[in-house]
Amino acid sequence: MDTSLLQKAEFLETPRSPQLEQVFVRSQAVVSRRVAGETLIVPVRGKVGDLASIYSFNETGSLIWQTLEAPKPLADLIDTVQQEYAVSHEQAERDVKQFLNDTLVAGLVESREEVAMSAMNSASRPSPRPAGLH
Repeated sequence: MDTSLLQKAEFLETPRSPQLEQVFVRSQAVVSRRVAGETLIVPVRGKVGDLASIYSFNETGSLIWQTLEAPKPLADLIDTVQQEYAVSHEQAERDVKQFLNDTLVAGLVESREEVAMSAMNSASRPSPRPAGLH
């Protein structure tokens, strides 16, 4: 039984395991489409789709991919899979981490430290001015 959430013809090296303090988001260097119930991903290199590197996701991978439209911490991704498929937390964690490992190596997903994301979010908000300054 094939349990891979990401199907591709070649095997790529595995990065370090995703950590709870990381935030994940889709790479901007890919395009994705949902076709006949399947999510297809094409990396874009030099403004051209790399048709030799088309990826497809199963149902679980498609759910995670859809969820990654906005940056999400690992814990949120695990909760999403656990709730959607009524599986144990451990099973959901294994599935999400496998998906993230595969997609990180392939360059389809990017990770960011949560601290960096918090800094970015606070930098985008106007800082309060001290009273009396206008």
